[in-house]
Amino acid sequence: MLVVGGGHNGLVAACYLARAGADVTVLEQADRLGGGSRTEEVVPGHRFDLHSAAHNIINATDIAAELRLADAGLEYLEMDPFSVAVFRNGTVVRFHRDVERTVASIAEVDADEARRYAAWIRGATPVVTAMRSGIDGRRGPGRLAAAAVALARNGGPMGLAGLLLSPYGKLLAQRFGSDLVRAPVSAFAAHASAAPDAPGSAVFALWQAFYHQVGQWHAVGGAQGLADALARRLTSLGGRWRTGAAVRRIHRRGARVSGIELESGERLGADAVLSAVDPGVALLELLDPPLDGPDAAALRAVTRSNAVQMVVHVATDALPSYPGGRPGDWNGLQSYVDSVAGLADGFAQARAGRLPDDPVPTYAFTPSALDPTLAPPGRHTVYLACPSAPFRLRGGWAGQAAGFADRMIATVEARAPGFTASITARSVRTPEDMADELRWPGAHPMHADISLDQLGPFRPTRALARHRTPVAGLVVAGAGVAPVGGIAGVSGRTAARVLLRSLG
Repeated sequence: MLVVGGGHNGLVAACYLARAGADVTVLEQADRLGGGSRTEEVVPGHRFDLHSAAHNIINATDIAAELRLADAGLEYLEMDPFSVAVFRNGTVVRFHRDVERTVASIAEVDADEARRYAAWIRGATPVVTAMRSGIDGRRGPGRLAAAAVALARNGGPMGLAGLLLSPYGKLLAQRFGSDLVRAPVSAFAAHASAAPDAPGSAVFALWQAFYHQVGQWHAVGGAQGLADALARRLTSLGGRWRTGAAVRRIHRRGARVSGIELESGERLGADAVLSAVDPGVALLELLDPPLDGPDAAALRAVTRSNAVQMVVHVATDALPSYPGGRPGDWNGLQSYVDSVAGLADGFAQARAGRLPDDPVPTYAFTPSALDPTLAPPGRHTVYLACPSAPFRLRGGWAGQAAGFADRMIATVEARAPGFTASITARSVRTPEDMADELRWPGAHPMHADISLDQLGPFRPTRALARHRTPVAGLVVAGAGVAPVGGIAGVSGRTAARVLLRSLG
């Protein structure tokens, strides 16, 4: 069996295949395994996650336990508080895994908003519990009980339907009286590349309850720690991988897959292929002859937003100095979004192919505060990201990247005086860079929008959400295939099981 793509989903799939006794080889186009969860020394002595900076969904599954990844060297550290909102006026709100501690932090600024937050999380928790069961493929009384509570706490079937169909900007405006909570929750929701006014995006705000349930986690050594542990486990199970092995064609003979052709011209025969890259690329570009008919038309119609991430890796000699900062404030995501309106405007600008206005919607991770392996003693790594940067930018990125990075840094400086002076080096990663390096069409980390019509049993299309394709022996996995994107691994595990069942 051959697995196309050495990201975490491809590696998870390969481990399950090898564990079942299959002869499996992973083919990765880059010079290193990991895909979007790679960690590299982009600045001498400083190791940065290239894209994925925190792992949460996979820690809500039993994948790590099933594959014994801790024995393979994977170690996670909890990021608590999982989020800290740092406003330009100096206000700081901390979101801990513990709901009561979070409510207490909000109450330091606004007691009414604190009460609203507690009530909102109480209603969101059973919704998220039911969603978690669906993501991990679990069924049974627990999921049904959570669904029943979700209905009861959210106004019955019509109330819950209205909730899930809402944009998250509207949802938060209904639940809260100011941007004190709305803005930082929106900053997290924007991770899904969804604008606050996008219909059906409320689920990304509700996901706040998930962080209270599961927490947010940093892999020691960076996100690469997950990929490296999976690679070690694959080796122990008898599997193999090849890097620098970009696939040019997935060949089929009639209605059955027959093998792979690499860009080098080498051909590899196979009775089964699992693709863990963008499903559109796999089935419309690599597959020879390509998918056709209604299935191909549905796949071509999958939507992908122009708003993606722009990342700036910053090496510093100190952590951002927030007036009024407390120990632990650098453990998780640090939000610099002051208003939902500003975030919404950033997404509107991206849709039009323009850069967001100032202050640039920005968030940061400072993993070296938790993990000293990432930087030399006394030095730190600061991962800055704008979630509403345009992939297609009017005038192109070449002449605008440095100036935009300066503006992102200025957004931090306004909240952490002296941050600019602490910078010793930086590396700018534009959406164009990510698209070229990772071979992500449109630089979209999820391969396709996570909208209600492209989520779960509809991701990327209703037919392909079951991981099977019309070509016997060819299955699909990855961020663009059910159930969801992000660092989850569920797509890879399910696709492996589907392939094994199809082969008896």
